[in-house]
Amino acid sequence: MKKVRKKNKIVTLVKLILLVIICIGLYVLFRYQNTSNRRLPNRYEGDIVQVHSAIDQDGDGIDDQTDILQGTLDYIATKPKYKSKYYMTGYSNDEYGVCTDVVAHALKNAGYDLMVLVQEDLQRNPNGYSIAVPDAKIDFRRVRNLEVYFAHNAISLTTNIHDIEQWQGGDIVIMNDHVGIVSDHRNQNGVPYVIHHNGPWQDRYEQDILEDRTDIVAHYRMS
Repeated sequence: MKKVRKKNKIVTLVKLILLVIICIGLYVLFRYQNTSNRRLPNRYEGDIVQVHSAIDQDGDGIDDQTDILQGTLDYIATKPKYKSKYYMTGYSNDEYGVCTDVVAHALKNAGYDLMVLVQEDLQRNPNGYSIAVPDAKIDFRRVRNLEVYFAHNAISLTTNIHDIEQWQGGDIVIMNDHVGIVSDHRNQNGVPYVIHHNGPWQDRYEQDILEDRTDIVAHYRMS
């Protein structure tokens, strides 16, 4: 009788272990590289007027600030998976991307070709970049280079996240080795969300992260 009970306990333990393994497998299957592009609701009840640019770089009748934000949303609507790759075209053109691709595609939607612009700025300010051998197809997809480019060519704004009116949808926020686009939706404190691509385990592209980040390096606006 004792042997039967012991055998039943072993069978039960094995079943439990298998169940745990299956649950972990299902979690990995549905969580890894399955980032949602659903937007977070705007939870701020105050009244902050969205900034619009006086410039329409691509002449499409939509101001730059709006164009950049829309370009960001259009890009994440493709639900890119996170992977760092080199593209002969420069711009990511498949189902993969990294954080800098969010910014590059967003600005391209407004008429700003970062692949070209970063190289032009590099030629004007070679000492400002730590680039030994320039490569137009990858230089604009590195955060450290974008930080230098925007410092030279964009409007520098506050990094104080509690100065909420200064943070607007379509702005660019640079963190330590990371970059994203500021959302036009905000949390209950009025702090905007960030639309970014931070890794294969990210649950959604638009996230409420600014109040948790201690590594905000810079905040820019194109025009």
